Amino acid sequence: MFRLAICDDEAHSLTQIISLIKEYQLVSPFTFEYADFHNGIELISALEQGKHFDVYCLDIVMPGYNGIELGKEIRKHDKSARIIFLTSSPEFALDSYSVKAENYILKPISEETLFNTLNDIFEQTKQEEESFITVKDTQGIQKILLSNLVYAEAMGRKVLFHLSSGRTLECSLRFSQACATLLEYPFFTKPHRSYIVNMNYINIIENTEIILQPSGTIPIAQGKGKEVKDIYLSFQMQRD
Repeated sequence: MFRLAICDDEAHSLTQIISLIKEYQLVSPFTFEYADFHNGIELISALEQGKHFDVYCLDIVMPGYNGIELGKEIRKHDKSARIIFLTSSPEFALDSYSVKAENYILKPISEETLFNTLNDIFEQTKQEEESFITVKDTQGIQKILLSNLVYAEAMGRKVLFHLSSGRTLECSLRFSQACATLLEYPFFTKPHRSYIVNMNYINIIENTEIILQPSGTIPIAQGKGKEVKDIYLSFQMQRD
């Protein structure tokens, strides 16, 4: 089941959004539950208590945390969740890219726009969660959900699979074989002969290294910086 968070400080607006979400639940092919929050402080408090959501629907102009600031706080807790801005303020549209928002919907929100956006997000999330590879480590056969794989690294004759949980699987496997498998998926790219990275976890691409969310770096091969940036930009545009 997917989990959806709605955050808006205006009571009337929050009520309207909840009404649309309830209508969507009646026709949606996806099963989900939602929780509503009256400001960013309430939502951040829920995250700090261990709550997790797959999709966040955020207003922009709010006290305490505005929507962009709230999005940045969410990214500290959750690097892969989807963020949608629902707002009457068009001037923040460019800022929304700083938190990798999926969409920026202006109020009044149309049923068609919201429903189509949620359909696309839930379908993409479902496909990513269902994609996995199987590898063999010292403990036996392991299943790796690709949505949890941050990057893979060649280490001698072995491959290290670094997961979002912080766990690392060490497998006796040719790195070329791992790359051939992972590069079949559009969200992986190979910035260096010894690394392949899940672009959903990229925070910043510099000329010589990639900074990952929430932490960590991997190198970029000499002279390959522009190519990596172009691939990542194309990936983001396809997601949008």
